[in-house]
Amino acid sequence: MSAPEVRPPAAAGRPPALHRGLKTIGALLIVLSAITPASSVFIIAPGVLSQAGTGAFLSFAAAGVVGIFMAFVYAELASAYPLTGGEYAIVGRTLGRPAGFIVLGLILITQLLILAVIALGVGTYLGVLIDGLNAPVVAAITVAAATVIAIFDIKVNAVVTGIFLAIEMIALVVVAALGFVNVERPFTELLTDPVVAGDGGGLTAASAGLIAAATAVAIFSYNGYGSAVYFGEETHDAHRAVARTVLWALGITVAAELIPITAVLLGSPDVNQLLASENMMDYFITERGGDTLNTVISLSIALAILNAVIAIMLLTARLIFSSGRDRTWVPKVDRAFAAVHPRFGTPWIATIVTGVLSAAACFLDEKFLLVVTGTSLVAVYAALCLAVIVGRRNGTTAHAGYKMPWFPVAPVAALGALGYVIYQSAKDPEIGRPSLIVTLSVIVVSAAYFVLVLRRRGGWRLTGAADDPGGDPAGAPAGDDPDAGEPRSSAMT
Repeated sequence: MSAPEVRPPAAAGRPPALHRGLKTIGALLIVLSAITPASSVFIIAPGVLSQAGTGAFLSFAAAGVVGIFMAFVYAELASAYPLTGGEYAIVGRTLGRPAGFIVLGLILITQLLILAVIALGVGTYLGVLIDGLNAPVVAAITVAAATVIAIFDIKVNAVVTGIFLAIEMIALVVVAALGFVNVERPFTELLTDPVVAGDGGGLTAASAGLIAAATAVAIFSYNGYGSAVYFGEETHDAHRAVARTVLWALGITVAAELIPITAVLLGSPDVNQLLASENMMDYFITERGGDTLNTVISLSIALAILNAVIAIMLLTARLIFSSGRDRTWVPKVDRAFAAVHPRFGTPWIATIVTGVLSAAACFLDEKFLLVVTGTSLVAVYAALCLAVIVGRRNGTTAHAGYKMPWFPVAPVAALGALGYVIYQSAKDPEIGRPSLIVTLSVIVVSAAYFVLVLRRRGGWRLTGAADDPGGDPAGAPAGDDPDAGEPRSSAMT
């Protein structure tokens, strides 16, 4: 393989730059791999089914509508700032640098720990072949393997994730076929007569409240379409391509999850047994396809989880790379994080750091991981909704290559849905409420670091790519246009 042409580094008077080697299809494959629809169907969907029963169809359909709103928000913002820093780079340029740094704190912790949460699922599905696997060790090995793969050229990673994604999608097609070939009940029952497992056994009507509460979980099963922005600096024609990638990723994800879930609900031989099963998907596949097929699909899900770890490793490494380029830490650390591999054009040191930290997190208590990562995404989504509204008003997104239809319906509706998610989380004493407290704590710590460290040394520099209209010039001092809440105009260079 010949070495890719890498754009001029910072030494040539430009910010450190990644190799722009992705086309829209390559970015889409990586983003879909990060979303991992199969893992959502097999890991998240059973939780929604337990909560809403056959009303889960309505929960996932409603979550798809919320997803459309957030996809519009992501697409418009990402087309204005298709930067490796993702959400924090966008919020910092629209709502001001204090808000941007808080989002960086939330996303950074969430991404590092979510890698561990996902990797821990590998042992669960490999357990169908090998008994007694040590889940944390298997997860750490998975993260280490993903780290090595993620250092290679972004085009190589697009091919690797694309192959694994194809296997994942085939598994979902098989699940859908098992259900639609063996339909046991009419589709209208899912709409007009949803049922849920009763406390004393049997089935009872699923209330609108249960279905609405389950929607809060279903929303997060579609999450990840916005990660296309992390590959904006490596994607050709990014100001248009990233928006298309976001919208396509959401559409494919909703179809890839909602169709097989509907098939399971319609094709299960006994809804009561399905909802009472410890592993609902195992029950359905074994009943309709047998033990051998269940084993094959379980191995496919293990590959899907590995694929998701690779994809999330890629975007988390780029987040850390961007934080170094923006001089967030101390000089030596910043230079290391912003280092670009001379052959592959990838943030190799940031990737290794991501792998080491995430592998270590695999040995933390899984409930602790869920508490820390549970609601931070809500705060980030809310910041993005505010960013797209403010960006329209102050002109910081005037140059966006994509403008959402029916503005401001999408961000306002999404904020309403997110408010409901916060309400439901506050009612949950096990995960939701502690998670909200952790999220607030991260916000406070991030704000304190900004005030006590970044502001005292002259402000936080949002460098961005060389063609970023909202970033600081490559040679600007760190104190130029410091922190304050005044976002830069889109006319600035």
